Amino acid sequence: MALLVNEIFYSIQGESSYAGRPCVFVRLTGCNLRCSYCDTRYAYEDGCKMAIDEVVSAVMRIRCPLVEVTGGEPLIQKETPVLIQKLLDRNCQVLLETNGSWDIGIINERCVRIVDIKCPSSGEHNQNTWENMNRLTAQDEVKFVMADRADYEYAKNVVKYLRQMQVKTEILHFSPVFGQLDPRELASWMLEDRVTARLQLQLHKIIWDPDQRGI
Repeated sequence: MALLVNEIFYSIQGESSYAGRPCVFVRLTGCNLRCSYCDTRYAYEDGCKMAIDEVVSAVMRIRCPLVEVTGGEPLIQKETPVLIQKLLDRNCQVLLETNGSWDIGIINERCVRIVDIKCPSSGEHNQNTWENMNRLTAQDEVKFVMADRADYEYAKNVVKYLRQMQVKTEILHFSPVFGQLDPRELASWMLEDRVTARLQLQLHKIIWDPDQRGI
């Protein structure tokens, strides 16, 4: 069993409720969406084939208990659940970052599934798989990336809907598109509306060059 891997690297987790923690990133190749603000276009096609056990060995050599499987879109590869299961079996704390258009139910619930809900400026908001909201556990997380006020209003309405649905997770992130939406403006909107979500900045882009790979 093999996966197409774009890169494996060790860095500081820049997003989610795990932001600030050292983390090993396994970035898989391929994505079914083409979001307007995507910052990992290099992962659409570039990658090398690696056996799953090779990937696990590479991760374990770094000796960091927190691992994120990301992309691209990791669920586009059918062997991704096997990789996650093997990492869990090695006592890793595993995060999965997914674009929200694939069924997260195929992933072991011990993995923290960070699900993106696409807003209109992405150009892909019609691809959201709303059934995933019923698959969330209390430890899973939901992320909204927004470029403008219209995205914010969309996300705010979705949050209201999720609260009405009584989804199991309360970990919701509002993340401004880097360089497009001023975080101070988003923060002011959230405070004014008393939104029950967290403002999320991309910590790695603040620490390092935002265009640098492997960070």
